[in-house]
Amino acid sequence: MSAVLEVRGLTVRYGHVEAVRGIDFDLELGGITALVGANGAGKSSTLLALSGLVPKAGGTIRFDGEDITRLPPHRVVDRGIIQVPEGRAILTQMTVRENLILGAYRHGNNGLPADFDYVFSLFPRLKERLDGLAGNLSGGEQQMLAIGRALMAKPRLLLLDEPSMGLAPLLVQEIFRALRAINADGLTLFLVEQNVRQALKSAQHGYVLENGSLALSGTGAELLDHPRVLQAYLGV
Repeated sequence: MSAVLEVRGLTVRYGHVEAVRGIDFDLELGGITALVGANGAGKSSTLLALSGLVPKAGGTIRFDGEDITRLPPHRVVDRGIIQVPEGRAILTQMTVRENLILGAYRHGNNGLPADFDYVFSLFPRLKERLDGLAGNLSGGEQQMLAIGRALMAKPRLLLLDEPSMGLAPLLVQEIFRALRAINADGLTLFLVEQNVRQALKSAQHGYVLENGSLALSGTGAELLDHPRVLQAYLGV
């Protein structure tokens, strides 16, 4: 497979603190790539830089051959790079339906019924709660809504920041089943997770980020069996 996203020398600083330190990585077209590591390793900063939401102190980002390093966030979205943020960021005083419709704004609601049907095929609970307030959903349902809203934007690359955070184990499995189904339909996913086992089980390729630097890379299966990963992240 060819790389749809190529990142070289990406550096992110907050004042004098270097959160991401000149990292290189690729995302393969049609694959799931996981970026795992401990809290504070720089994973979310990496995603925010890809989306244009924090400035880059150095490096380049190329998407489908185009240099998007300095594009503002709305232009990144226009290219089809959509992020599901940590904490979900749903609009709690709006209905589930309204949240989903907002996700479709970039293509003028074109094909809206089919988009709704696709989201409901992945997350039937959202259909049951369609006209209820999003703030009344459980944590797992809110995560489903956040992913569904992103899918309504017809992404070409879906960035997911800690989709399993705060969820019960059964809901974590349900979310990851949905992500694998989305990927099976051809969508490229970049998954940032502290749940190392689930992320690497789902990913074809993975990277381990430690203190802002890439420490390891390999297939998901290779990293799951790597002694350093087993000891540091899986307690084996």
